Amino acid sequence: MNIIFKYRMLSDESDNFVRDFEVYPDMTLAEFNSFLLAALRYEPTMVSIFKSDAEWRPVEEFSEIDMGSDIPGAPRCMYNVTLMEVNNDFHDRLIYTFDMINDRSYYLELIDMQRPQEGLKYPRVAFEHAPVPDQFDPEATVQSGSIFDEMMIDYNEFDGDDNYDDEY
Repeated sequence: MNIIFKYRMLSDESDNFVRDFEVYPDMTLAEFNSFLLAALRYEPTMVSIFKSDAEWRPVEEFSEIDMGSDIPGAPRCMYNVTLMEVNNDFHDRLIYTFDMINDRSYYLELIDMQRPQEGLKYPRVAFEHAPVPDQFDPEATVQSGSIFDEMMIDYNEFDGDDNYDDEY
């Protein structure tokens, strides 16, 4: 393939978590799912991938289970759909729901389309920052929180101090 899709993955559980993935656009959503599970070091579970609009609202669902195309509104099977069929323009978005019971998801945005670089193997993790949220327990995430909160910690010394008056 002469092009590589670059996706940025974010989590609403950890403001610090970022992953960039470079993948072939002709890989199926099922292959993409397998790659993501391995990259995140998650155990295989039932997942759904949703195409979303610019406000992260799901538009179309893709499932691992083939429910048949004759059922109106049924999700399409991710084994039969490629990334290029779902995303083909900058800033197209996907929601990767890895914990359907607790409604936990990652958010992926197509941020670049580029030629493959010689000497690199694809698919690959191109960038990673902060630990991956725990697959089963969102409260167990190490270093959760936001960069803003970390930077503002020096100013928290006045929290709960009734003697401090910020008005002159």
